[in-house]
Amino acid sequence: MVTLLLDQTQLEVVLSPLERAASFHRDNVRLVRETITKVQLTDDAWTWLRGVPNPGTHIPGVLAAGTWKAAGSTDFVLIRRRRPGVVIDLTGDEQYRRLILSTRHGLALTQALRLDVSEEPADVEEIVATGSVPIAHGRRRPVIRPRPA
Repeated sequence: MVTLLLDQTQLEVVLSPLERAASFHRDNVRLVRETITKVQLTDDAWTWLRGVPNPGTHIPGVLAAGTWKAAGSTDFVLIRRRRPGVVIDLTGDEQYRRLILSTRHGLALTQALRLDVSEEPADVEEIVATGSVPIAHGRRRPVIRPRPA
């Protein structure tokens, strides 16, 4: 399972040696934080796959790892079995349009992205445990009720 490190400027997906071999990546995946446009939690990351591995490893239902290429998009994928995951949409990233990862830390990632974090990279679980998640204070929307006939 991947480790997610976050600091003020970037999100780093730390890959184990086995994950590096399966995904054909020599280094960890680093994203500029400003390129992250949307983070979605999913119970079945397999439904988010699009395209074919190039280069990558694909054993249906067991492992999908590497770069997935589809018409007009390139995704980084690391899915193991039927575990919960996270889908990270990117805009303006040089390499990828989307990251699809199996991780149980998806909720912690969404919360940590809302916080001000230090300049030193830290695990998203630690960030959430030590920080407080801001609550949006806005105006409440009026409740629209149908008129009686």
